[in-house]
Amino acid sequence: MQRPFKLLILAGIALVLFYFVRESFLSDDNYLIPLQKEREEKDLTFRGRTNSPFEEADRRTFKNLVYYEPNLDYRVKVKLEELEQKDTLHMPMTNGSTEAYIRYAHASFTLEGQPQRLTLYKKVNEEKEELFVPFTDKTNGFETYGGGRYIDVPFKEGAKTATIDFNRAYSPFCAYNAEYVCPVPPKDNRLTVAIPAGEKTYDKPHMGLE
Repeated sequence: MQRPFKLLILAGIALVLFYFVRESFLSDDNYLIPLQKEREEKDLTFRGRTNSPFEEADRRTFKNLVYYEPNLDYRVKVKLEELEQKDTLHMPMTNGSTEAYIRYAHASFTLEGQPQRLTLYKKVNEEKEELFVPFTDKTNGFETYGGGRYIDVPFKEGAKTATIDFNRAYSPFCAYNAEYVCPVPPKDNRLTVAIPAGEKTYDKPHMGLE
């Protein structure tokens, strides 16, 4: 009778340690606080004169972007299927032109119980250690920008896995100012589910109605 009791105690300790490590790793200090800081810094940039996508009148009325509450279910670790033949896609832009991106890898994962796949791209002559993921989902045109959103995925050459964090999904600059030219997410990056994570649609304040 003692052995099962000891095993039960050990199992209980292991479970406590699992949750302790999980909560420590995904605590405010390790995930939520840096994420919030990123969002606050982006708001500051958008209020500034130098790198804001807004025209002057819109910049002056801008307060902050709007986001879904962070949800770790949408921080997905994926296996990278690096493409043997990395061909170049001339990705359509919102003004009818194209821009060259390399098809680098596929990422397969499951969301809402449904299998999903995204193509990860690398901009030609881009030196940053990250892959570019333009995508659309079922929130577009309702709660998020109708033209789709983007994610930048940290990546090191030769890596077999990556983390796609939809909490960091962002709208292109053309969502705030039609003068900007932005990549249009390719058809193979149309997700079949809603992604209620990351940046929502930004509605400009109406002058005199606030």
